[in-house]
Amino acid sequence: MKRGFSFSVTVVVSAIVFIYFCTVFVFIDRWFGLMTSPGIMNAVAFTGVAFMCVLNYAYAILADPGRVPSSFMPDIEDPEVPIHEIKRKGGDLRFCQKCSCFKPPRAHHCRVCKRCILRMDHHCNWINNCVGHANYKVFFVFVVYAVIACIYSLILLVGSLTNNSQNDKQHSADTFRIAYVISGLLLVPLSVALSVLLGWHIYLILQNKTTIEYHEGVRAMWLAEKGGTVYKHPYDIGAYENLTTVLGPSIFCWICPFSRHIVILPHRCCHLAKKDHYHRYNNR
Repeated sequence: MKRGFSFSVTVVVSAIVFIYFCTVFVFIDRWFGLMTSPGIMNAVAFTGVAFMCVLNYAYAILADPGRVPSSFMPDIEDPEVPIHEIKRKGGDLRFCQKCSCFKPPRAHHCRVCKRCILRMDHHCNWINNCVGHANYKVFFVFVVYAVIACIYSLILLVGSLTNNSQNDKQHSADTFRIAYVISGLLLVPLSVALSVLLGWHIYLILQNKTTIEYHEGVRAMWLAEKGGTVYKHPYDIGAYENLTTVLGPSIFCWICPFSRHIVILPHRCCHLAKKDHYHRYNNR
């Protein structure tokens, strides 16, 4: 699938542009005045958040989510790669019939992108791309900045509406009513939806799970309970370690879009998995 602009991406970009201009040139201007010190400070701060939001969004769209190297071949005798995911039926190593290649641990085939994705989380129509090993962090950071921007804009919207200046009230009633209504209809549901999405992915990161693995884990937990055993996610290495695996070892780089710790080597794909002697059954 060709990455880049699609209808969904166009909708998102249009919403970002509309909210940005309404926030800076309507909400901030009416509340503080753009030429005042508070107005300039808020305009600069919101522009910075919006810039980081757009930067991360663009990178999430254009970045390859993590292609399985064509030279990848599982080596079951390599002591440095103790994890090998196998099928529930037959016990064979996972092999993608559509891509005609072996699947590394945590890799899945995307029907939309028509290829296997390393540590695939899900295919996101809003970025017209898969969310996988190589762009998961930038997708997560984009959601963080999007939540901050929406809540910030919503606060400025409410603050500008509570301005007691009679002239501003009349001006708003005559000129900016549509901007306030559309912004409110966008910001309230977006703030709620993106906050829920952020909370969901924080949970996944702390557990070192993907969305796919969460749903697989629900079934695995049910089967374990049925068999009288306790299921433990094989890739969970502790909350902080899980966090640094996705966001990087330096806390100062967690909100940056780029990470040097994300490396994909053809002969080391299995190192995306936890180093523990465990065979995770999978029927994909």
